[in-house]
Amino acid sequence: MLTDYHVHLRPDEPDTPAERYFTAANAERYRVVAEERGIAELGVSEHVYRFTQALEVWDHELWRENARDDLDAYCAFVREDTDLRLGIEADFVPGREERMRDLLEAREWDYVIGSIHFLGEGALDYDRYDVWTGGRSADEVWRTYFTWLGEAAATGMFDVLAHPDLVKHWGPERPQPSRDVRFYYDLAMEAIADSGVAIEVSTAGLRKPVGEIYPSAAFLEMALDAGNPIALSSDAHVPDQLGFRYEQAVALLGELGVAELAVFERRERRLEPLG
Repeated sequence: MLTDYHVHLRPDEPDTPAERYFTAANAERYRVVAEERGIAELGVSEHVYRFTQALEVWDHELWRENARDDLDAYCAFVREDTDLRLGIEADFVPGREERMRDLLEAREWDYVIGSIHFLGEGALDYDRYDVWTGGRSADEVWRTYFTWLGEAAATGMFDVLAHPDLVKHWGPERPQPSRDVRFYYDLAMEAIADSGVAIEVSTAGLRKPVGEIYPSAAFLEMALDAGNPIALSSDAHVPDQLGFRYEQAVALLGELGVAELAVFERRERRLEPLG
């Protein structure tokens, strides 16, 4: 089985309103491509900040600009008009955990993907709010990111940790830490192990400046040693990105001895053979 759970039905660009992209016809475009590429489990997980209810959690400028849609209407659309699994990509914002928990627990998801895109006001993968312009050292940014990743896992709010080394997004275009990166991974790994959360292997990094799968093989090895299951996704924002370069991800997983993928339904996880 192949899965693709980290999928967005619309691009991140402006002028991508829900009424144009949250349609049965658009969902069917994704389903057709998924079937062509052998993806049996397909889910949608829109960014939480695209919904007005997210402003009850955090009011960052990016969220204010993008919070236009109704979260419950999105849930109803996916459940009633598609056969996709219903997910959400929810940001971990330290200090706002209970607000986010309330938002998530009020809806019946198949899975919740947890991600960290911001360290405070600075973004890891969006140059408009670039975290690197504030004069922080690479050590501080990487240390903060992986400390928070462990805290995100420990909340128990998330079924999957998305692109778990997103801090490397810009590759050599941004400062790199001088320490072995496994030092930073260790900051998160105990909490990740205790949580049992699934770790996302995402081919999206192959489309980004870093040009690598998220996460690194070293991170994956540590997570697998800790007993965490694997979720496979592409972070597609258009149908043609579904299953993007999955052959490379499947080869990596095979080299590491991964034989099963996490599959979700109504927040229940099971493992299915990778194939």
